[in-house]
Amino acid sequence: MGSLVLYCVLSRVLKNNRNLEIIHRDAFQGATGPEVLDVSATALRRLPAHGLESVLVLFAQSAYDLKRLPPLKGMGSLREAHLTYNSHCCALLSWSPHRDFSTKAPWDNFSTSCKEGNPSARFQRVIGGTGDTPPLGGWSFYSDSDLQDTAFQDVDDLYSQLVDFCRSIICTPEEDAFNPCEDLAGFSFLRVAIWFINILAITGNLMVLLVFFSSRNKLTVPRFLMCHLAFADLCIGVYLLVIATVDLRTRGHYSQHAIEWQTGPGCNAAGFLSVFGGELSVYTLSTITLERWHTITNALHVKRHLVLTKAAGIMAAGWFLCLGMGMLPLVGVSSYTKVSMCLPMDIETPLAQTFIIIILLLNVGAFIVVCVCYVLIYLAVKNPEVPERSADTRIAKRMAVLIFTDFLCMAPISFFAISAAFKFPLITVTNSKILLVLFFPINSCANPFLYAIFTKAFRKDAYQLMNAMGCRKSKANIYHLKACCSENAVNSNLRSNNKDAQTGVNMAPVSHQDLQRKDEQEIT
Repeated sequence: MGSLVLYCVLSRVLKNNRNLEIIHRDAFQGATGPEVLDVSATALRRLPAHGLESVLVLFAQSAYDLKRLPPLKGMGSLREAHLTYNSHCCALLSWSPHRDFSTKAPWDNFSTSCKEGNPSARFQRVIGGTGDTPPLGGWSFYSDSDLQDTAFQDVDDLYSQLVDFCRSIICTPEEDAFNPCEDLAGFSFLRVAIWFINILAITGNLMVLLVFFSSRNKLTVPRFLMCHLAFADLCIGVYLLVIATVDLRTRGHYSQHAIEWQTGPGCNAAGFLSVFGGELSVYTLSTITLERWHTITNALHVKRHLVLTKAAGIMAAGWFLCLGMGMLPLVGVSSYTKVSMCLPMDIETPLAQTFIIIILLLNVGAFIVVCVCYVLIYLAVKNPEVPERSADTRIAKRMAVLIFTDFLCMAPISFFAISAAFKFPLITVTNSKILLVLFFPINSCANPFLYAIFTKAFRKDAYQLMNAMGCRKSKANIYHLKACCSENAVNSNLRSNNKDAQTGVNMAPVSHQDLQRKDEQEIT
């Protein structure tokens, strides 16, 4: 009767109580019951850690602030749960087969008996025992004569308790396509790969920023753009580092922390870094490619070259655009909380679907622009008078690698993402993590090497930095001498060309070769 009264009080007072935020941790301590606890549609943030041992049925639907369950060992009698988040059901169902009943000696071996497919075999295993299992789940003080004297109704009660114990918890809502019952990384090999990739991306891009910021050379447009590209790719590396750290901390029990993580500020910050960094990288990559094409095809027209002030204006517009894209999911256009990887996969509203499709189409368009520009650059650099040049071969190989890495990064993700954006998913969230870890950060890892570290201009800056630190002085002096000679030769030819132009003599081919050779250094 007392349990019934307490149940009635709890179900009528706690349910739909929007002002209920806290229940004292010892509120149910020492009480008999409740067997049914209903905290649906409340603002409750946590359930008490003690006093829930006798709860058989838990209702916590539309309790959106209840983002974490109490210690599962304190809910040993739970048989049915109707919750708000499917991740909580994942936690309950994964814990249910491994319950700790050490405080109830008669049930010590019931968990192993639950593995028997036939209920009668399970019961016989517990009552009669086997060579490996003592009779009656470890009750060694029960003799055969005691068991024979046991009333049939007692045996029926024991049988029903065994069947009840072996029955899994009924829990709703079940896992869905966006939130499967698995760890954050999903696969064991991804857990290793994500650490290797994020360390490579962070190290490479930090090295580029360090060398460029410490360089004593004049800040040119290519260097300025490379700094922006390195910062954007660094954001992707930091995003992967955050994901890898959370996966490491929640390994094996992510479901218990899923809602706190996905709805918390950490996931929103990680999602913002992924969108902002990814889009800024694509934007800067396109700008670098267009700048190179424009500079090489207009080698004779120095006044037409992109100057630093215009480049700063272009990048300011890109930052504004990419910041807006990263902020939109934070203000309700799509959401970073849909999946554990904190990417904007929410396409439930037409506005969110349009937002995702626009981002994907912009990325595809940027890839096409990069491919076309690199083909035009190669045609412009190739010297028609000399069919085979070693510089042409190097440039062609470098551009092939650049286009291939862009394709490898963009193609699979864009294909599957566009199909999912139109609500025809061709891949599960679990398998999409392979794309997000192995393909999405390819450019962030490759860009610092392909666009900076492997170029002559970067190596010159690096040696000069080491010279300032007291290392490799001879190599730095050689680069400095070569740079001075090259710059003097170009300037001399330009002055000569200007003088000859005033007297009517055309010396354009000479200066064109010099300027073209200077521009090739930015590529090779």
